[in-house]
Amino acid sequence: MRFNLLILALAAAPALAETAATTPRSPPLFAPRNPEINHQYTGGWEHFVGGGLASFDCNGDQRPELYAAGGETPAILLRNQSAAGGPVNFTPDTPAALALTGVTGAYPLDIDSDGITDLAVLRVGENLILRGLGDCRFEPFDHLGFSSRTDGWTTAFSATWETGQSLPTLAFGNYVDRSNPEGPFETCDSSSLYRPLNRAYPSPTALKPGYCPLSILFTDWARTGRADLRMSNDRHYYVKDGEEQLWAMEETPRLYSRQDGWKRYMIWGMGIASRDLTGDGLSEVYLSSMGDQKLQTLSGSGRPEYIDATYERGTTAHRPYSGDDGRPSTGWHVAFGDVQNDGLDDIFIAKGNVEQMPGAAMADPNNLLLQNQDGTFSESGDLAGIGSMARSRGAVLADFNNDGLLDLAVVNRRAAMEIYQNVSPDAGNWIAVMPQQTALNRDAIGAFIELRSGDRIQTREITIGGGHAGGSLGPPHFGLGDATSAQVRVIWPDGTASDWRDVAANQMFVLTRDGQSLAISAN
Repeated sequence: MRFNLLILALAAAPALAETAATTPRSPPLFAPRNPEINHQYTGGWEHFVGGGLASFDCNGDQRPELYAAGGETPAILLRNQSAAGGPVNFTPDTPAALALTGVTGAYPLDIDSDGITDLAVLRVGENLILRGLGDCRFEPFDHLGFSSRTDGWTTAFSATWETGQSLPTLAFGNYVDRSNPEGPFETCDSSSLYRPLNRAYPSPTALKPGYCPLSILFTDWARTGRADLRMSNDRHYYVKDGEEQLWAMEETPRLYSRQDGWKRYMIWGMGIASRDLTGDGLSEVYLSSMGDQKLQTLSGSGRPEYIDATYERGTTAHRPYSGDDGRPSTGWHVAFGDVQNDGLDDIFIAKGNVEQMPGAAMADPNNLLLQNQDGTFSESGDLAGIGSMARSRGAVLADFNNDGLLDLAVVNRRAAMEIYQNVSPDAGNWIAVMPQQTALNRDAIGAFIELRSGDRIQTREITIGGGHAGGSLGPPHFGLGDATSAQVRVIWPDGTASDWRDVAANQMFVLTRDGQSLAISAN
């Protein structure tokens, strides 16, 4: 039903007189910051994967902090000390509740809808959900009944609010079964689905079969009003009988099958990102992997039938683009973002050998794929200055200093993490918007934001999950090119569409739900 309403709305929406400009931009440029921060992701084979990075504002100053997994090294919180529009600057300041070992990653979300961000922390061992107390302080939730296995190995997470629930549904993607003596090959663990009951979490439902997920994402892929759970799985350990998975979140979750249109698909899946690149209101999916990276689009049949983009689109990123190592690449965290503010979303991919896999490149630079006007992509990682040869894992693409440019931070295995400021000289205009509800699900997870500028509509689905072992919670960012204004509306998680509102460029706005209207305030 929601998809039909979407099509009608897009058809009926009048085009603005001003068309988004297509002025060519110089290649983006990033400058390194905070070289003194030597945090590394370390550990044995259980930390060959993971190494996630979370981005969220934990002290209410409108600037995102960073929480980086450390594996055998304690995880670290970096406070954002950047002045608005000034140099990006972070300072280590880790409270005891976050200085944990065994951490593979973390995801921010407001679990209890009190307006303070909480954290889901993934570990080799017991997973935790920590309650935010303000001023970057955290403590375990003492009233939600959440419990986790102590012998698990969690490498993926996602969350959504299902209809009628006052708490989010939580999904933890578990990797190899550490307790199976016949492992590690062909001993993938089942994953854990926590559906709330009476303001608490009972014992989880096991999602079987498990095929060693390294990234999972709740997404309303068909715009029906229900988010299903996509899993990208590591063929290195499921070997032969596994595949990528999409769980239909019905009363009893079930896997989409061939009869539903889901195709058997086997890759060394590492990360997931989704974004509407074509303007049809439906998200494309990007999957990082060993060898080819996969950009997929829906077939248009109305079923979960995905088609790989052709090699000519320039999204494969299957081998290093610099250096003399010609072996296949290994992709990890992947993120969409408009780094030039030209109105076209680009793709960042963190790259790096698992450890010493001889069939894969060791010198494997991170990618920055710039989208061209014709929908193809071109490599710009070397020109942008982010082509690190470290073994990268998790990453964040977000605006650290509120200047309207997306900055970058990357966690590396057994090498210092990297922080970059976007200093691109002639980027376009931008808008950032933060949808807010006043009761449950305050950050409107599951909502869709539509931004109309000229004859184009950009769409963002608000999700928690994806990437590789880490994600961001903050205002979605839109590039505008030369346009100086736009119109925005929100389709809330329950399907209610707000009215369209005018917004001026180069500002961040809070969009508060007020019936079918939006209360807008500049931030």
